[in-house]
Amino acid sequence: MTIDWKATAETHRAAYLDDLTNLIAIESVRDDSQATAETPLGPGPAKALKAFLDMAERDGFKTTNLDNLAGFVEYGEGDETIAILAHVDVMPAGEGWSTEPFKLTLKDGNAYGRGTSDDKGPALAAYYGLKILKEQGIKLNKKVRFILGTDEESDWTGMTHYFETQPEPTMGFSPDAEFPLINGEKGNVSFTLTTPGTNAGDFTLKTFAAGLRENMVPRDATATVETDDNEALVTAFTKYLDVAPVTGDVSTDGDGVHFHLIGKAAHGMEPKNGINAGTYLAQFLAGFDFGGAAGNFLRLLGGNLHDDSRVTKLGLAFTDDIMGDLTMNVGVMAFEAGKGGHLVLNFRYPKGMTADDLQSVLTKVATTNEFELSKGREMVPHYVDPQDPIVTTLMGTYRELTGEAAAEPEVVGGGTYGRLMKRGVAFGALFAHTPDTMHQVDEFQPVDDLLLAMAIYGRSIEALANGDL
Repeated sequence: MTIDWKATAETHRAAYLDDLTNLIAIESVRDDSQATAETPLGPGPAKALKAFLDMAERDGFKTTNLDNLAGFVEYGEGDETIAILAHVDVMPAGEGWSTEPFKLTLKDGNAYGRGTSDDKGPALAAYYGLKILKEQGIKLNKKVRFILGTDEESDWTGMTHYFETQPEPTMGFSPDAEFPLINGEKGNVSFTLTTPGTNAGDFTLKTFAAGLRENMVPRDATATVETDDNEALVTAFTKYLDVAPVTGDVSTDGDGVHFHLIGKAAHGMEPKNGINAGTYLAQFLAGFDFGGAAGNFLRLLGGNLHDDSRVTKLGLAFTDDIMGDLTMNVGVMAFEAGKGGHLVLNFRYPKGMTADDLQSVLTKVATTNEFELSKGREMVPHYVDPQDPIVTTLMGTYRELTGEAAAEPEVVGGGTYGRLMKRGVAFGALFAHTPDTMHQVDEFQPVDDLLLAMAIYGRSIEALANGDL
């Protein structure tokens, strides 16, 4: 039986949008402060996982919930397993939305809401591809597992739990990136620089805050400064806003001068797509007489770490012919007088270098600036041969349904669940003609793109399971 995939996807438009509406409404941000034995990553991710699995049970699939950390939907039989790895958690919404982040809004052909692009919209499109195969009675010669994680945007606890308790799939893909296909992902590691909360000099840094997650370029930054001449500091800040590519406001009261600076959020894999409000605010403040740990904090943040995604100021610039540049995102910044401060730096590094190379330089930076350095979770670079059947088959379905005969696989700085399998890749759902709004305000995905992705995913699952391409 041959399926007209595009036409069949179109018949599912209304049902797809109804299900997406329900998923977007769940604020599935990991929240350890609300963790319980039943919801170990907080209530949001567990609620979203249950909603997805309930939806699959409604459609007649067999489902399994693994301790509210991960779950899977299963279809087909066979000795080999094709995996589709997606996630139901989302990034914090942040400030500055023109729509409600946790309410699906349809406008000008686009679906707006947190998760429409990363990853609820694409995950649901891939699920609907599997659902269509089931509805059409297509027999699959390999088992398909649609696997859902609950904290892809942080520590991957959920998917780690899956791979610790379940057999590794034969091959698979993650619908959590872009088309045509990603067969290589850079290494990913974060380092934290911590410092005491001391002050000295004529200016006192009382607080400084920017950033929601290490893998997100901060849109907003705030600080409170105490000084003998509030008016002069306000005037200087106003002049700074006239020349810097940011906006903001400033006010004064009995606690001091309060700054708010607004940049542009972006995915941390390519900091050039954003404007880091935190480093710009630090650049401004570093021009004044701050001393102690506060001075070191501002000078490092507003100096060698400012506006340097390729890490040239620290002498770490590196490029691989296949995987491209090393990148750095200054994702989280915080300081509180008397208590301490920290900076979290996220690096995406290509093959040809290691996290140890980064650590050796950062150790010197930390020592020079009187910080303590610690290393976070690391993922090494991942690469699948372009001639592997997982790549050639998926590229074949993409070319078949888009007509883009010249399309070729890519290597990116983002990290997806695809890297958890030796033969795992990332596959859609962002098309080249659509702006990347992942991790940004007003996140969106065109509905027609999601329906085309649904068709591509369904045809791809069929081709992988039955080897008919």
